Amino acid sequence: MGDFFAGAVALKRGGTVEEMAKGFLFLASDDSSYMTGGELLMDGGYRDL
Repeated sequence: MGDFFAGAVALKRGGTVEEMAKGFLFLASDDSSYMTGGELLMDGGYRDL
């Protein structure tokens, strides 16, 4: 991961495949059955510099 991107992310690192998968698995599971809309941000606190 480049220094610029690391500086633009609040967690100061890129996300792992496992971290991304957890969000997708949540949306595909019954745990999200009462959701009707919204955003699930999995961006590590990214901000556009």
